[in-house]
Amino acid sequence: MNFLVEDTIGQYEQLFSMNNDRDRQDYFRYSMMKPFEKMWETVNVPLKAKKPNGYDVIMATNMLGYLDVSKTDTGKKALEKLKEIQMLETAYNTLDDCIYFMEKNNLSINADRLRFGMYIADPKKLELQKGYCGFGGIPGFIQVSIYPDSYNISKIPAVIAHEFNHNIRFSYFDWNHGDVTVGDYIIIEGLAESFAKELYGEELLGPWVTSFDKEELDYSIEVVKDALDVKGFAEVSSYMFGDKISMEQGYKPVGLPAFAGYAVGFQVVQSFMKENNIRIAEATLLETKEIINKCGLFNK
Repeated sequence: MNFLVEDTIGQYEQLFSMNNDRDRQDYFRYSMMKPFEKMWETVNVPLKAKKPNGYDVIMATNMLGYLDVSKTDTGKKALEKLKEIQMLETAYNTLDDCIYFMEKNNLSINADRLRFGMYIADPKKLELQKGYCGFGGIPGFIQVSIYPDSYNISKIPAVIAHEFNHNIRFSYFDWNHGDVTVGDYIIIEGLAESFAKELYGEELLGPWVTSFDKEELDYSIEVVKDALDVKGFAEVSSYMFGDKISMEQGYKPVGLPAFAGYAVGFQVVQSFMKENNIRIAEATLLETKEIINKCGLFNK
């Protein structure tokens, strides 16, 4: 499979050389996000709103934790770090690894080409995520945002692999915001993190699965176990993201720590693979119910 890594280093250099916010916003829309227009259209995000200050790609990326284009001093510091660590080369090598693994295991992504972009994150907005996150829910597109620091730089390959697995999964299974269940969502995320572990090891996994002690994890498993059939994106999000983020987003809190659904999903998939002697390539193509029913985690 062919892939393309956007030269976001060069793009940010151009963006930060501009003198006013409007020019930077237009450059971000029409040069940096335009190649992802099909992805944004799929989730109903226009490049530019019809009305001033309306919902569009500027507002959407800000909500997702990307750095506002007006914060040039913060952005320039992050950009220098990304250049220093040769971020684009890391992204290229990681995608090469992922595609090799995918093709070796007879998996595929339903797209002619995979387009990847890495963007600068707002460290305050992504504080709970330790300054980085990604989106890979539309086959053919992956974006990662990061404010590089000593914690998250080493984890870049794992988060790219995580999003790559979403590309595979959603090439075989449809995603519907209205019909998604807690069970579906925890398996989606558990598979993605298990894929990252397979390729890069447990030590590079994200804080959304590694920051839980045993008591927190056991408690989260019990709460999620009773909500597996809860349906609807807003309701499901409360279980996936935990109370703090849920309340910020206007969702009803359900008594869970941040990213509980991710952590539980990872444990479910790991338990399923161990109990049934199945590797991640095969597990990625299995139905939610089969993984949950045979994981052994909810029967203890």
